[in-house]
Amino acid sequence: TAADRVRPPLLRLHRRKRQQLRRCVDRVNDPLSQLSIVLPVGPGDRAWPPLHAMLREQAAAAELWPVFAEGDPQPVPADALRAARGRACQQNAGARAARRKWLWFVHADTRFTPDTLPALRAFLQRDVSALGWFRLRFDDDGPRPLRWAMRANAMGANWRSRRLGLPFGDQGLVLPRLEFDRLDGFDPRLAHGEDHALVWRARRAGLPLREIDAAVITSARKYAERGWLRTTLRHLRLTADQAWRETRQ
Repeated sequence: TAADRVRPPLLRLHRRKRQQLRRCVDRVNDPLSQLSIVLPVGPGDRAWPPLHAMLREQAAAAELWPVFAEGDPQPVPADALRAARGRACQQNAGARAARRKWLWFVHADTRFTPDTLPALRAFLQRDVSALGWFRLRFDDDGPRPLRWAMRANAMGANWRSRRLGLPFGDQGLVLPRLEFDRLDGFDPRLAHGEDHALVWRARRAGLPLREIDAAVITSARKYAERGWLRTTLRHLRLTADQAWRETRQ
């Protein structure tokens, strides 16, 4: 009958509607729905597309703000923001645009392990006001003969974060938006170390630091391009100089 011929398309339509409704409910129930992800992209940086695509797919419940430097000629996605050049300025611009309860600052050359997003969901679900950070691992794009040295650098960064309470920005800092505002965001006057300075202000303000039980992977290409020893010593010097200034405040 005519009714029988109409029924299958209607059933397919209802099935699609149910599936769409289920996806909407899943997104609302996903702890990542509380999260705004800020992704600063430096001028000429081409490392961001895989991360952007992965976040769109695997963290779809979160709000995503890629922030490009003004004047950067590379093509940008439709959801991108523009801000004054500099990671501090770009991250602050993303935080101002954010509408969710939590902020997650993710560098463009970051990659995730299978445990990264599940551990982040668990951290958000606990809803404890704290500055969260991930353990650090380096990608395999560093100096090939010195992979053991890159592993040692990662161990040192994780020891520094855990024992000295000094995680850095490449460890995926995540904190409540209200706390970020209370700390006045990243200092745009700093040419480098804006993440370090934010962590020091968080410590002085009494904001707890919490390790998130997973790792993020960051690129080691600058060690290959500039030399492992030279890059490592430069980071140690800059960290020590900034720590000296911060402890005198």
